[in-house]
Amino acid sequence: MTTAEPRTFPFGQVERLEVDPLFSRLRQEEPLCRVRLPYGEPAWLATRYEDVKVVLGDPRFSRAAAIGRDEPRMRPHRSRPDTILSFDPPEHSRLRRLVSKAFTVRRIELLRPRTQEIADELVGTMLVKGAPADLVEDFGLPLPITVICELLGVPVEDRVDFRTWSDALLSTTRFTLDEVTRCMGLLREYMAGLIAERRQAPKDDLLSALVAARDNEERLSEEEMLSLAEALLVAGHETTATQIPNFVYTLFTHPEQLAALRADLDLIPRAVEELMRFVPLGGGASIARYALEDVELGGVTVRAGQAVVVSLVSANRDESVYTNPGELEFDRQQASHVGFGHGAHHCLGAPLARMELQVALRTLLARLPGLRFAGHEDDVVWKTGLSTRGPEHMLVTWDGP
Repeated sequence: MTTAEPRTFPFGQVERLEVDPLFSRLRQEEPLCRVRLPYGEPAWLATRYEDVKVVLGDPRFSRAAAIGRDEPRMRPHRSRPDTILSFDPPEHSRLRRLVSKAFTVRRIELLRPRTQEIADELVGTMLVKGAPADLVEDFGLPLPITVICELLGVPVEDRVDFRTWSDALLSTTRFTLDEVTRCMGLLREYMAGLIAERRQAPKDDLLSALVAARDNEERLSEEEMLSLAEALLVAGHETTATQIPNFVYTLFTHPEQLAALRADLDLIPRAVEELMRFVPLGGGASIARYALEDVELGGVTVRAGQAVVVSLVSANRDESVYTNPGELEFDRQQASHVGFGHGAHHCLGAPLARMELQVALRTLLARLPGLRFAGHEDDVVWKTGLSTRGPEHMLVTWDGP
């Protein structure tokens, strides 16, 4: 069946890390449905795993075609036309190649010892200060922020500023459009200043490599370089900083799985993959793609020029792909999740995020015995008005002095 009028999306109030049960019904009865997001023109919403992979991976669906359109979106501001997320191959591939070597599994593994040092230092500070600690402020945020700052060559002491700018870029209702525009301008000005410094005094960091690619090889424009640096800074910390407390919260509320990890820390890599499938990072839809030609999808015809958005949350709970998709199971052997996306725009930083999440869970569970909520689950303060969802503050305690 199809609805006569587009459904309002998101469907209801997103609470904590709950998944709207309507997704399950749509996967069964209306896998491609018409929706209207808070901003932009109507779109098709894909909810099944296989359809989601088609939209994200098939070149008949274009990101670049959104330029100049009132694209459906969760946020009031539109995507910049010069960002890597706004390009299709081969332009997208050109920019991605400039930084992809820094994010290979092999290169990221070389960062694991330093990431472990940072995690140990943060937990050490928590132990000295004593319980309770705010898992978000004391660990979840500073770990990935420090790692991406060192990788890029950004002063970590400026993190308060670019945390605000990141929140503005991800804002759905927390910031006004004028505030978002102002923060985007401040972020661009900040990155332009750092790039100017690298032109005068190059260092062994990713910013210097981007400057060399721009000035010496002319492999990207000045605007592309700035946008790419901004995207790396924001995306390089925000999602992982959100998922660390999300994962810990999920483990606290699934005591059997938490006990299994405590008994065998070598399960952590598999646990991270299952948590990536199970835990919804956002309550909204993906960045829109536009059909370049008529495409049969989910039992309907998507006409050329129509927008399609996907729900990664729904795809990761697809009953036709996963047995007991609503259960957290670390021994799951089924299809890989789409928590990092799929296709040309599959998350460039996925190896970095995986490594950081593994280090974070291992360090917290190994060094903070009996880690648990300080108080009650209901005391957790949740983010509001952002496209990512997770704790804003989460007090934890542990056994020992």
